[in-house]
Amino acid sequence: MDIVKTLGLYHRGKMRFRWMFCCVSVVVFIVAGCRRLPPSKPSSEWTPQEARGAEVFEENCARCHYPTTTEGKQGPGLQAITKVKALPSGAPPTDERLTDTILHGRGMMPATALDDDQLRDLLAYLHTL
Repeated sequence: MDIVKTLGLYHRGKMRFRWMFCCVSVVVFIVAGCRRLPPSKPSSEWTPQEARGAEVFEENCARCHYPTTTEGKQGPGLQAITKVKALPSGAPPTDERLTDTILHGRGMMPATALDDDQLRDLLAYLHTL
């Protein structure tokens, strides 16, 4: 009987330790992920190319993406999309990766038909976010 109680206490202690470890891990993960993102470039400072890119964004992307927040709409928010370490897919946010995703789509995101000038303008705008 003493062995059963001892094993029960041991098991409860071990479970309590695991629970505490999980809670601490979640808190550390949340705190580490809650760093402030750099602010978007003010529209008053945009180059003509970035301003044209904002128009391309409004015409083609704004129905699914918020530009100046990470809050999702139908797709993820794009604040600091070129400044973060990884895109929502986990891939680095290179212009090549963004171009591929824009032109060919990914998951629920449809492909977007843009000419070369529109794409360059849009990429310039995305770098202001």
